[in-house]
Amino acid sequence: MADQYSISTGVTLDGANGSASSINDSRRIYNFGERVAELAPQQSPFLAYLNKIGKKPTDDPVFKFLEQRHQYQRRNFQIAAAKDVTNYGSGAWAVTDLRLEVLYDQFGREVTTAVRPEFMIVGQIIAVKGEWDEDGSDGSDKPVIAYYRITAVDNANSAYSAVSATFLKAILIPTRTGDGQDAATKGDIGTPGSDDHLRLDAGFKGQVVGSAYAEGHDGNSLEGWRDEFFSREGYTQIFKTLVPLFSGTALATRYRGVANEYQRVYQEKLMEHKMDLEHAFLFGVGTDDSTASGPLRRTHGIVPYTEQYGKVKTFAYSSTNYDHFVDSMEDVFSPESGNSGEKLVLCSRKVMSFFNKLGGSSFLGNTMALNSQVGSGFDLQNIQNDFGINVTRISTIYGGLNLVMEPLFRNQHENTAIMIDLANVAYRPLEGNGVSRDTQIITNVQTNGVDGRKDMILTEAGLEVSLPETHTVLQFS
Repeated sequence: MADQYSISTGVTLDGANGSASSINDSRRIYNFGERVAELAPQQSPFLAYLNKIGKKPTDDPVFKFLEQRHQYQRRNFQIAAAKDVTNYGSGAWAVTDLRLEVLYDQFGREVTTAVRPEFMIVGQIIAVKGEWDEDGSDGSDKPVIAYYRITAVDNANSAYSAVSATFLKAILIPTRTGDGQDAATKGDIGTPGSDDHLRLDAGFKGQVVGSAYAEGHDGNSLEGWRDEFFSREGYTQIFKTLVPLFSGTALATRYRGVANEYQRVYQEKLMEHKMDLEHAFLFGVGTDDSTASGPLRRTHGIVPYTEQYGKVKTFAYSSTNYDHFVDSMEDVFSPESGNSGEKLVLCSRKVMSFFNKLGGSSFLGNTMALNSQVGSGFDLQNIQNDFGINVTRISTIYGGLNLVMEPLFRNQHENTAIMIDLANVAYRPLEGNGVSRDTQIITNVQTNGVDGRKDMILTEAGLEVSLPETHTVLQFS
């Protein structure tokens, strides 16, 4: 009899009633789908989350996907070469060949070597930090924000844009004199003296703050700009778990402890298969290798992938380090990186204990004990979600943290936690042409004529990790 393919959901393993729908049917493939992830979800929380809220089938074992980082919310830059704008009286602080650079490419990815900003356009208003020198001698400068309108852009060099711009005004950066007191300096500097200098040093930061054009302006001469999609690649991995051969005699024998040994082993093998998926999606190293028998693909795992392409924050096990943790959330939840504002935080038992042990002046003090006070900034709750997983929910001023214990963070990962942006991960089972390779049970794979039975649990699926900078590995020591 040929193998039968079923698109129906797999059934439970209890075949004692002898119904035709039990797992004991001969030569069948059962689509077990997400049911394998529902087995003891607290033991594999990442897989449980992926199956419930991040399932996106693929029809190709090598799946490509695009990332878009919207640069309209960035458009920040820095000075590439120092500029000393002298003698306001003769040039009104207009600039030429002001070189501007950025530390992210046309795809919005952070880079270590500065490149040219693609978004500089004639008519844009830029604000940049500078130093106002009233007497011409370095040392008595006052920090200002200088505003310019761009009149020309030269993009001949790939490392920077050279712009010409007319000066609009400069605003003093307030200096602190004491808590609750008026700033020593503040406001518009007015019209500078004829000999005043403006220093724009290399590394000074700036950003685009809009554009301004005259009434009736002809826009045909203007150039536009666009951000680009970045293409990434992922792989499905073939997971197989064999239920060992049971002879006909073994199937008919009643055992001590658990009477049906076949059913007991079957349950164990389903759990083993589920944990293989959890391990791979956490720690797998993605690759597409060729072997004599064909391609051998391995899926990306969220931890090594984030360590290579995302963010890694290091902390010490100390109560004072809690402040560093809070400070790091500014970067972790930065909106220009594409963060959704919600993080699933998988923690080792050691890290989870750390968060719950800190004294009244630190973690719990700033969350539970003080959450009713105005300005505490945190709200902590212990809840159980719809997947049957215990969650420590922390609401911060930047976004939400959902702390879940990950049992597989042990041994070499006992000091590890990972903050996952669930909007940017997906479980990708292979499905196409009416055939699903999501988790399924293939019965009776033993050789014909064998007096016994052997089944196989199979999954072909991969993990998609997009915008890796929205995920963060936390390493404690």
